Amino acid sequence: MNLANEFFEDPREYNGYDDLKKNLKFKIPENFNFSYDIVDRYAEEQPEKRALVWCDDHGGEEIFTFKQISEMSKKTANFLTAHGIRKGDAVMLILRRRYEFWWFMIALHRIGAIAVPATNQLLRKDIEYRNNAAKIKMLVAAEEPKLMEEIEKARVNSPSIQNLVTVGSDRPGWVNFHKEYEMCLPIFDRIRGEGGTHNDDIMLLYFTSGTSGYPKMVQHNFLYPLGHIVTAKYWQNVVDDGLHLSIAETGWGKAVWGKLYGQWIAGSAVFVYDMDSFKPDLTLNKMSHYKVTTFCAPPTVYRYLIRQNLSKYDFSSLKYCVTAGEALNAEVYNRFYEQTGIKMFEAYGQTESTVIAGNFPGMEPKPGSMGKPAPGYNVAIVKSDGSPCAPGETGQIVIKLDKGRPLGLFAGYYQDVSLTAEAFDNGIYHTGDTATMDEDGYIWFVGRSDDIIKSSGYRISPFEVESVLQQHPAVLECAVTGVLDPKRGQLVKATIVLTKGYEPNHALEIELQEWVKSQTASYKHPRIIEFVDELPKTISGKIRRVEIREKDNKGIDE
Repeated sequence: MNLANEFFEDPREYNGYDDLKKNLKFKIPENFNFSYDIVDRYAEEQPEKRALVWCDDHGGEEIFTFKQISEMSKKTANFLTAHGIRKGDAVMLILRRRYEFWWFMIALHRIGAIAVPATNQLLRKDIEYRNNAAKIKMLVAAEEPKLMEEIEKARVNSPSIQNLVTVGSDRPGWVNFHKEYEMCLPIFDRIRGEGGTHNDDIMLLYFTSGTSGYPKMVQHNFLYPLGHIVTAKYWQNVVDDGLHLSIAETGWGKAVWGKLYGQWIAGSAVFVYDMDSFKPDLTLNKMSHYKVTTFCAPPTVYRYLIRQNLSKYDFSSLKYCVTAGEALNAEVYNRFYEQTGIKMFEAYGQTESTVIAGNFPGMEPKPGSMGKPAPGYNVAIVKSDGSPCAPGETGQIVIKLDKGRPLGLFAGYYQDVSLTAEAFDNGIYHTGDTATMDEDGYIWFVGRSDDIIKSSGYRISPFEVESVLQQHPAVLECAVTGVLDPKRGQLVKATIVLTKGYEPNHALEIELQEWVKSQTASYKHPRIIEFVDELPKTISGKIRRVEIREKDNKGIDE
């Protein structure tokens, strides 16, 4: 049993992408609440249906049914209300991959409070900003001494904070969740009418960093989970009663893309590997042991996986693999396919959305393409004046809203009317990303608008140069950026992590430059090469090109 089809006007098997894109229409329920209408529904009708499979690096293992998740989230909701959390209050969750994250998320949805997931890599200044910008009332954190120290420092200048909660052992100044949780009742009645939740209420708030300034606050309402039915059922192709693994840590928006909403609605359990740090061999062992059926990871992760001997692992249960988070290099796609026989299906979206474009059933993926526009999304590639781009011409990805707002597109930037108006200028959502569309309607990512390198009058896509470099056996990872230059405007720079067995030297620099010249137009080759041990990344594994640019250009543009 799965509940996905109940939210379609015409529930049936669609005959390929064109049928899916044209005819998939959602049936919007009144006052939808994921906790009551999905979790509790499964708990009542299929109480032993598997919901969450959790393990860690220290022998820990927990398997939760929907009945258990329902009861645990009700007890957690009673814990929260006992500490003053009410509808509309904001609660920050810094729980990495702890299974309590799922208890708290479902509990907050029950209450109508605002869940604010965040990463454990935040420092005092970051936490202070988030606390005050979102008026955080409670902060719940995993037991990590450094993180807890930063939170305690931030609390001094965070007047809205009333409670700090730990899911670990006792700590002065913190509420011990598990001690109080044990005394809470597994009963929490749904409030109807004025005091209950409504579709347009704010359910979820994510801080998402741009290329400059403070992070933006992306707000999603209670209908947001339904938009992820397309994510799970038609892109990830999750299996009813299967087991889906998305690598993402819960502090990143991609976590609810692959670890909660769409998967549960479509009937799949979620697999959570609470790893101390990412190690390809351990991840592959867990996937094999627990019989993962569908898998999602950013291209960065796949780059490490293809360097393992994949034939050592039992992937007989693995049916479908997808990738998102940054553009996929064709070389990674080809090598993974050669070793596993599984084609990777790429997609594109943002913290502000669900899947905007993807490779869907019935489509033959073109390696390196993010696919075609998702059902419900009216996507166009346009020039700076708003006119449509010709096939192969680079422009900004926009979403036209004249025929309706896609289910899952964010409600706006929290308490920022001007930023929201700018993003939705003239009835169009501007993604800030650039791409091309080929004659078959496939979209090819170019980069963030700010990532485009302008050198000697040429516009150069960092992704295109990275794709060429990563075909060289010496290159494990790389990031291509622009360095300010008085003669050319910008110089192309490649920051490179070398494959084991290669040493950085001048001869290798020249070899890599010549390699790029032999594969693409000469003006695109990197005039500067820097070898590093690691690239700066977000918690989700995305390369932070902006950090490299800022470091290289510091002082030049002042």
